[in-house]
Amino acid sequence: MASFKTFFVTLAIISSLASFSNAQLSPNFYGRTCPNLPFIVRNAVRQAVSRELRIGASILRLFFHDCFVNLGGPSWTVPLGRRDARTASQSDANSQIPSPFSSLATLTSMFGAKGLNSRDMTALSGAHTIGQAQCFTFRSRIYNDTNIDLNFATTRKATCPVTGGNSNLAPLDIQTPNRFGNNYYQNLVAKRGLLHSDQELFNNGPQDALVRTYSSNNAAFYYDFAAAMVKMGNISPLTGINGEIRRNCRPATTPKNALNAGLANSRTDVNIVFFLIILSFCSLIFAS
Repeated sequence: MASFKTFFVTLAIISSLASFSNAQLSPNFYGRTCPNLPFIVRNAVRQAVSRELRIGASILRLFFHDCFVNLGGPSWTVPLGRRDARTASQSDANSQIPSPFSSLATLTSMFGAKGLNSRDMTALSGAHTIGQAQCFTFRSRIYNDTNIDLNFATTRKATCPVTGGNSNLAPLDIQTPNRFGNNYYQNLVAKRGLLHSDQELFNNGPQDALVRTYSSNNAAFYYDFAAAMVKMGNISPLTGINGEIRRNCRPATTPKNALNAGLANSRTDVNIVFFLIILSFCSLIFAS
């Protein structure tokens, strides 16, 4: 919780430095108003992740959800200026975010609907090299799927029984759950993908060759992952006067409260936090 408070403090700093910039995403969005912003956020994130490694995976997932639903290591030039949406929809999230039970055809279709191709999809799936999943998301995989390493299935069954224990956690990457790298793809080749949707990427299908490439070529994975992250971040972003800037990330800001906070016409974004958290988190764990 303390780590997330750090994010909110950083967010308040960002909001207070808002300016009337142009209404397009740009790597230099904060060049004049707060040129040291990347360093401020990076340092805050490094401290937060060093206290609790799971934050990195959580924020990466949050960024994915924001870009997919609201239409709105490696390093890359980060386009900044994305604003928060005024609404949120759980039904949209459920219908537009691929589930852990999805088939390859469903994954390809859902990513394609957002302008992301199959290579983007396979590269972005590599984010599952960090983080954990709850038992209910992979129970059917370890008990019913046949394209699974038996020893791996047995290991996972020890903490994920047939009934009960729905919230019990298991690492998405059994090799290095707290380090970003291509071990995720090595797991898939060895039939040790935790989620059904993960193993679908390597199951005698069209993505098999790319998974093999990533499993043996970390640089190729990093390059494609960075490109796909930028591409995903540019999915229908809210810029200019569209959307809003939230001091509290949970609820939407009412017009009255926004005016009182001096934010009604500001044109900076809070989603820089998502971009830089990912960037900083990757830099931290790649160097470790």
